Amino acid sequence: MKKFGTVSKTYLIIGSLIFGMIFGAGNLVFPVHLGQLAGQHWLVAASGFILSGVFLPLFALLAISITRSRGLFELALPVGPWFALLFLLLVHVTIGPLCATPRSATVPYAIGVAPYLSHEMQPWGLALYTGAFFLLVYFFATRKGKVTQIIGKVLNPVFLVMLFIIFFLAFLRPMGKLSTPRPSAAYVQHAFSSGFLQGYNTMDALAMLIFGVTIIAAVRQLGFNGQRVSLATAKGGVVGILGVGLMYLGLIYLGTTSRHRFAIAANGGTTLNQVAHYYLGNFGNALLLTLATITCMTTALGLVIAFSQDLHDRFPRVSYQTFLRLNCLLSFAIANLGLDQIVTWSTPLLMVLYPLAIALIGLGMGAPLIGQSPIVYRITLLFTVIPACFDMVNAFPPVLRKLKLSQIMIDFAQHNLPLYDLGMGWLPFAVIGLVVGLLAQRLWSQRGV
Repeated sequence: MKKFGTVSKTYLIIGSLIFGMIFGAGNLVFPVHLGQLAGQHWLVAASGFILSGVFLPLFALLAISITRSRGLFELALPVGPWFALLFLLLVHVTIGPLCATPRSATVPYAIGVAPYLSHEMQPWGLALYTGAFFLLVYFFATRKGKVTQIIGKVLNPVFLVMLFIIFFLAFLRPMGKLSTPRPSAAYVQHAFSSGFLQGYNTMDALAMLIFGVTIIAAVRQLGFNGQRVSLATAKGGVVGILGVGLMYLGLIYLGTTSRHRFAIAANGGTTLNQVAHYYLGNFGNALLLTLATITCMTTALGLVIAFSQDLHDRFPRVSYQTFLRLNCLLSFAIANLGLDQIVTWSTPLLMVLYPLAIALIGLGMGAPLIGQSPIVYRITLLFTVIPACFDMVNAFPPVLRKLKLSQIMIDFAQHNLPLYDLGMGWLPFAVIGLVVGLLAQRLWSQRGV
C-alpha cells in the first residue's frame, strides 16, 4: 500500500508539472469564448477543443519521449537540418514575441482593465498596462531569485482556487440552462471541427514541443529510464489532462450559461470579467485582475526566458540579454495591437504550423513501428504543408482574404480539397503522404539505396 501511494504521488507530481506547462494565459479566454459561440452545442465543441488543446500537447510530449529527442529540433531533424532550424525558429517566434507572449499581457488587460475604460482611453490604457507588464517581465527575467517560485507555488494556486469558487457559485446559482443558447453560425453544423480549430489558439501543442524536453528530464530525475519514461509520462499526463480538461469544461460552462445574461463578446476576457462581477461583485473583478496579471506574467516569464536562451544557444554571438530585450520590446509593440487583433493575425500562421506539428507528432509517436526515415518524413510533410497553405489563406483577416489571389486560391480549394470548409484540408493529404512515404521507403530499400 505504501509503495502504491508513493507511485501515485510520483504520477501526481508529473501530472501537476504537465498541468503547469499547459495552463497559461490563452487557456483562460478561449474556452470561455468557445462556450459563448457554441451555445447548446457546447459539449461537441468542447470535445474538439480538448482534443487539440489537451491531448495534442500530451502526444507532443510522448513523441519527444519515444524518439528520445532533446526537443523540437531533433524531432524534426529527419526532414533535414535546414527544416528543423526553420521550424524551430517559426515555433519560437509564434509562441514568443509574435503571438503568445504579447497575448499574456493583453489577456489580463482584457479581463480587468478594458471594460472600465472608454473607447478613447483604450490605446493609452493598453500602452501603460503592457509597458509596466513587460518592464516587470524583463526585470524578473534578468534576476534569479525566489520571485518566480513564489508566483508558481503560492499565487497561481490562489488563482485556481478563485476560479473554482466561481465554478462552484456558477453550478450553485447557474445563469441559465446549457441547452438554451443558440450556437453561432460556425457551430451549427461543424461544432467539433470549430472547437478543434479554436484549440489551436492555446498554442499548447507547439509550446510542448519546446518545453517537453524539460518535462522528460524531470521524469528521468524521478528515477524512470528506458521505456518506463514514456509510460510514466503517459500516466502522469493523464493526471495533468484531467486537471486541464476539468478547467476547460468549467470555463466553457461559464461561457455557455453567460449567454443568458450577456451578449457574445469579442473575446473571452470580457466575458470572464462579466461573470466574475456577476458572482463576486467589484471585489471579484479586482481579485481576478490581480491574479490573472500574476499568472499571465508567469507564462510570459517562461516564454521570454525559453526564447532568449534557446536562440542564444543557437546563435551564441548574440547575447542572452540582447535576445531578451528584443523579445520584450517586440512583445510590447505587438501587445498594443490588442487581444482581438493578435488572435486575428496569428490564426493564419497557426493554420500552417499546427498541421506540420501534428504530422511531426504522429511520426514521432509511430517511430517504433515506421522508424525515422527521412523520405517518409519529407513526403508526409510535403503532402501536409501544401493544403495547409490553402487553409492559411482561408483564415486570412478580411483585408488579405479579399485579395484576388486569395479568392482564386479559396475557390480552387473549395472545389478540390476535401475537409477544406472545416479548416482541415491538410488531414487527408497528410495520411496519403504517410502512405506514399512508406511505399517509397520500401521501394528504396528493395533497390538497395
